Amino acid sequence: MPASSPASSPASIPAAPPSGGMLLGFLGVAIFSQTLPFTRMAVAELDPIFVALARAILAALLALAVLAMRGALAAARRPRGGQWPRLALTALGVVVGFPVFSSLAMREVPAGHGAIVVGLLPLVTAVFAAWFGRERPSAGFWLSAVAGSALVVGFAVWQGAGGLQHADWYLFAAVVLGALGYAEGGKLSRELGGLETISWALVASLPVLVPVVAWLALRDLPAIAAASPRAWAGMAYVSVFSMFVGFLFWYAGLAKGGVARVGQIQLLQPFLTLAGGALILSEPLDAPTIAFAVAVIGVVALGRRAAVRQGAPAPETFPVRPGRIH
Repeated sequence: MPASSPASSPASIPAAPPSGGMLLGFLGVAIFSQTLPFTRMAVAELDPIFVALARAILAALLALAVLAMRGALAAARRPRGGQWPRLALTALGVVVGFPVFSSLAMREVPAGHGAIVVGLLPLVTAVFAAWFGRERPSAGFWLSAVAGSALVVGFAVWQGAGGLQHADWYLFAAVVLGALGYAEGGKLSRELGGLETISWALVASLPVLVPVVAWLALRDLPAIAAASPRAWAGMAYVSVFSMFVGFLFWYAGLAKGGVARVGQIQLLQPFLTLAGGALILSEPLDAPTIAFAVAVIGVVALGRRAAVRQGAPAPETFPVRPGRIH
């Protein structure tokens, strides 16, 4: 998850004491955790690709408004040079990749199933962060990564009656691309700030997303017009909250309470998703699913605590802008 944010701004969560960082982080994770249940509501009647890309357009419009309020649209405060390709990589992961593949998966499996597989996201993000950050993870870290992956694959095979379902491959792709976007976005947030990074990633995606979504809307116009309020409620949640509002709380929590401490709250996300699937979609909660969730979260927690030796820092290509938290 991107790791820095301006301490305060007109468009961010109001200032809070350091002890409030955990609460803000929890609110962010709670918002993110309901992405799969609400996505499942939307894709029950709407095309998954349309849901995934249209939600990014609405979030991008909100991001434009926030950037304008912060004065970040001025030429002097826009991303520069090589930051744009890195924003594109971030967008590929968190604006397009994770939403598209998770939306496709939610057409085929319950949100609770997705919660177990997506539970690996923090650990895979750490793997990418170690790779990009030239860090040297310990043997314990890699052991946790392998054990967590084995648990998730075992769960998917068990639920697939001895084989992986199409949805599992979608979920694996969502985890890898989402982790890639989080890792690159985390590095870029040291230069742009956390909120600016996700906002510019959304805005930079607009030229590609608008024509694609317009074509999808024209192709599926009858189905879109016939969609129920329940489907549009799911669409509204993933557009406004999952793609944007959640980041406001998350980055504010990281800034107030510290990345290492607040970041551990993400381990609660699969349990909150399971609860959301049960409450919102009436999905059954069985003992094996809960047991797998506990096991995966335990392995991820151990992996995040394993030693990672820092390598030589990469040279700074761009100066850090004043006023940012490192």
